Amino acid sequence: MSQAVTRSTAPSSPGLLASLDPLLREWLPRQRWFAGKGRPVTGFSLVAATELLPSDAKLGLHHLLVRAHQPLPSAPGGGVPHPGDCYQLLIGVREALPPRLAPALIGHVHEGPFAGRTVYEALYDPRPAEVILEALRAQARIGGLRFERRDEIRPDLVPRMATAEQSNSSVIYGDTFILKLLRRVLPGVNPDLELPLALAREGCPRVPPPTAWMTAEVADESYVLGVLQPFVQGATDGWELALRELAKGEDFSAEARALGRATAEVHTALARALPTVTLAHLQLQSLVDGMTERLQSAAQAVPALRPYAPGLQSAFDALADLAAEGHTWTAQRIHGDLHLGQCLRAASGEWSLIDFEGEPAKPLAERRMAQPVARDVAGMLRSFDYAAHSAGGPPAPGWAAACRAAFCTGYAEAGGRDPRTDPVLLRAYETDKAIYEVLYEARNRPDWLPVPLSAVRRLATDTEADAEPGAELGAEPGAEPGAEAGAEASDPAGSGAGTGTGTGADAL
Repeated sequence: MSQAVTRSTAPSSPGLLASLDPLLREWLPRQRWFAGKGRPVTGFSLVAATELLPSDAKLGLHHLLVRAHQPLPSAPGGGVPHPGDCYQLLIGVREALPPRLAPALIGHVHEGPFAGRTVYEALYDPRPAEVILEALRAQARIGGLRFERRDEIRPDLVPRMATAEQSNSSVIYGDTFILKLLRRVLPGVNPDLELPLALAREGCPRVPPPTAWMTAEVADESYVLGVLQPFVQGATDGWELALRELAKGEDFSAEARALGRATAEVHTALARALPTVTLAHLQLQSLVDGMTERLQSAAQAVPALRPYAPGLQSAFDALADLAAEGHTWTAQRIHGDLHLGQCLRAASGEWSLIDFEGEPAKPLAERRMAQPVARDVAGMLRSFDYAAHSAGGPPAPGWAAACRAAFCTGYAEAGGRDPRTDPVLLRAYETDKAIYEVLYEARNRPDWLPVPLSAVRRLATDTEADAEPGAELGAEPGAEPGAEAGAEASDPAGSGAGTGTGTGADAL
């Protein structure tokens, strides 16, 4: 490991953040992973700063945890105070940027410790990316940063930044590893490290095991900053594969069935690795109350949803009635944000699940709660529907229905309970998901709104007898992608970038 890393210390200059403030106000909101789009940045506070390469050298490198302060919308009268989201930044410092780093420019600094120099997004630069890998390989301690590993890391792997990212950033090292760096970070146990580690201990082959990870210790709190995992060379994420097969007019049900088996294997391993709980009347009523609140809020915001609200509410009421009659359900740790873009198909044909971070807008405690596996299943069933209407032109008749049925069949074949045997629970989760999608599309991509509204029409009229995942969705054709949405919520389409390939989506 280079001496520049081993001797690094945390800078204490009070002018560090002040000198970067005007540049960050312009640069940060433009980043795809910035969660506060549409609200002004009113200021920054420094959570932690660590010098990884000295700034007085030809190339400086600084790791920052910065809190961006923004008002929250409120009733008429402006905003309400907000503590601000904490972001992980890797700031490179040079006299001037070579042309190859022009897309990484943050700006030119006029005062403070970087005065007269240029700062930029360091992940675009191979040398800073090498420094991070060197620190992981050496299990370094640099200021408050902690670098840990489970397995050996080969040196001299050439890094390249994955370019099609959304709510996080990834660096690929050779064709051996991929480092996912979390951008918006929270103190506490992050499921994106916790669950793959638990699955690795269980020997589950369906999730790439963490090779190494980096954390920060700040004021008696721990932040997970990034996870290094094996790179699945030649893999394709499920979203891109589904669209490719749709474009060729090919059936996807065999892949959906295999994906159902992979999902069941992950759920079974998680149930072995971590505690499960029983949800009885009170717990189910709380779950139903949350679904009802989300429906009411969405119906208030999206007039097109209001005619279907009573029928959608019946899905939640039916679940509450079963709970009142004494039915119980098992809850366990799940993926929490499962869709086609969170799945990788290797060249061998084997499927893997990735990105266990959960919905990034939700608190970590909520993401770590035990939940019925039906939530993951519902997310995947909705993802098939989105894929069917995203390939261009009218959706292939019956394509989504065949995929949905095949996924459930594969899930049962791998030892999981066939989701179709609990239609009331599955309908409730599908309904909750479709309501979320309606609100998201209305706010961000109105052209896509017909896709979830078609599901809403079906779900609003389903009964326990006919709430069948294989039923034809009948969505309106012609929904085309609209404007790209911000990072504050997850994209229901599941398009974008899976971390195993750098070419797919970090979305719902």
